[in-house]
Amino acid sequence: MWKTIIRRILIMIPELILLSVLVFMLAKLMPGDPFTGLLTPQTSAAQVHELKVRAGLYDPWYVQYWRWIVHMFQGDLGMSYQFKSPVANLIAERATNTLWLSLLTVILSYAIAIPLGVIAGRYENTKRDKLIQFYSFVVYAIPAFVFYLLGVYFFGYKLHWFPTSGSVSVSADSGLSYLFSRLDHMILPALLMAILSTTSIIQYLRSEIIDNTNQDFVKTARSKGVSEKMVFWKHILRNSLLPIAAFFGYSITGLLGGSIFLETIFGYPGMGLLFMDSIVSRDYSVITALVMLYGLLNLIGTLLSDIVLSIVDPRVRIE
Repeated sequence: MWKTIIRRILIMIPELILLSVLVFMLAKLMPGDPFTGLLTPQTSAAQVHELKVRAGLYDPWYVQYWRWIVHMFQGDLGMSYQFKSPVANLIAERATNTLWLSLLTVILSYAIAIPLGVIAGRYENTKRDKLIQFYSFVVYAIPAFVFYLLGVYFFGYKLHWFPTSGSVSVSADSGLSYLFSRLDHMILPALLMAILSTTSIIQYLRSEIIDNTNQDFVKTARSKGVSEKMVFWKHILRNSLLPIAAFFGYSITGLLGGSIFLETIFGYPGMGLLFMDSIVSRDYSVITALVMLYGLLNLIGTLLSDIVLSIVDPRVRIE
């Protein structure tokens, strides 16, 4: 399996190179330049020209691309002109917030989706199954930003159950108060994002259970006199959960990119809100770094999903 993993990593290299070229060229095609956010009515054309010369913006595109790649490998992602901070430090701070939110979202997603998927699959075409199917269709049909706005309005502004912005209270000091404050700020956005994430897991698990119910190994177990309860829990459900386990790695890496709608609506200082702020202010250094990071996370998530599936299911091997 190690040879396969190494081969997959090597395949990722040309994919990342192609992604970097596309990101760089699209950034060059965007209106304005990295200094647009710094311009004021008092900024002279000579000052703008000097800034561009020092940044090398008049060099050929391939020279600029190579310089950008070399700096990226050295950990230098540039300077954020909006936040007056190195991009690497800025992303590291926001990634921590998004990481905790993503972990809580994944945990809640599986905690909600697995029981519902099991019930829907085991009791196919019953009232319970139809009710869960109705829930899935309704949640799937609601646009994400509408769902988040409704959650903020009812649970934040009307009921005052949860805070509606930030990641921790200003008054919270170190220790348990800080931990509880951070958890209090994460519960509502994580729960809303988890509910939207449950639909695909529920439908996939339901389909797996229904499909495994008609497999030969289940019929063999029943013919040997194994109880129906044992057949379901030991044979059907066990085999149905294996593909679901493979989604875990991809879910975490995918959510690390953050939800732009969620973090913007909640004012949660994560990578999604940083990405939106950078687009509005044309902070190109942050935009290009985040897009590259998102692409890398998607590739890593796909690789992790294949590795986890091959580990939990000996019948599956990456070839």
